[in-house]
Amino acid sequence: MISKLRLPGQRKKNSAYYILSFSGGKDSLALFLELLYRNYPLNEVVCFDTGMEFEAIYRVWSRVKKICKLKGIKFTVLYPKEPFLYQMLEKSIKYKSKPGYHYGFGWCSGACRWMTGQKIKAMNSYRPDAVRYIGIAYDEQKRIKDGNDKIVYPLVDWGITEKEALRICRAAGFSWEEYPGIDLYNYLDRVSCWCCANKNLKELRAMYEHLPTYWKRLKKLQSKIQRPFKKYGTIFQLEERFDAEK
Repeated sequence: MISKLRLPGQRKKNSAYYILSFSGGKDSLALFLELLYRNYPLNEVVCFDTGMEFEAIYRVWSRVKKICKLKGIKFTVLYPKEPFLYQMLEKSIKYKSKPGYHYGFGWCSGACRWMTGQKIKAMNSYRPDAVRYIGIAYDEQKRIKDGNDKIVYPLVDWGITEKEALRICRAAGFSWEEYPGIDLYNYLDRVSCWCCANKNLKELRAMYEHLPTYWKRLKKLQSKIQRPFKKYGTIFQLEERFDAEK
């Protein structure tokens, strides 16, 4: 699948405003680096800070921000209207199927990806007049949703896969190191929010074994949320399972 909007080449002059939706993961970072290398127009890099990102992601943001400053590119961070933890644990929410209210959305996952929805809405509504670059890799085209002819997917057009995107980032000297020798992409498929309940069992086991600070945070959240983290059970039950596997 190729982007409907023709990508602007370095020799093409136009008055359009170009922004990059930037998460700080390997795909959006590879796209940022390739846009600069190929001399494509880029006016602004836009992030959305849930407040629950891995520290490694914030370090990537900081480094990219410095590059943007040198290149004269605006760097913008958007935020949810209400703090993540307030929405997760305290916000008063009316039941859909019965009278009354409950407090907090709980884990963000599956059909209840409440913060993901807010992030997408915020990013889509920011500068709707602009052409927006999205970092979806060539081998993830199933994630592309048609309907907006101002959104383009350069990695798809260039045939850059997820594996190649990571190689591009590594070659540029970027890493996602949380502890010495512990790089997130050596253990996780995605470096989305550390409390995202869409993580698979392999990723959760890796967090338990290699990211103890975040595992402790997950346990603290689980103590305040009745709903199990995954179909496998609560964070505490998962810990018992991983202990038994040892």
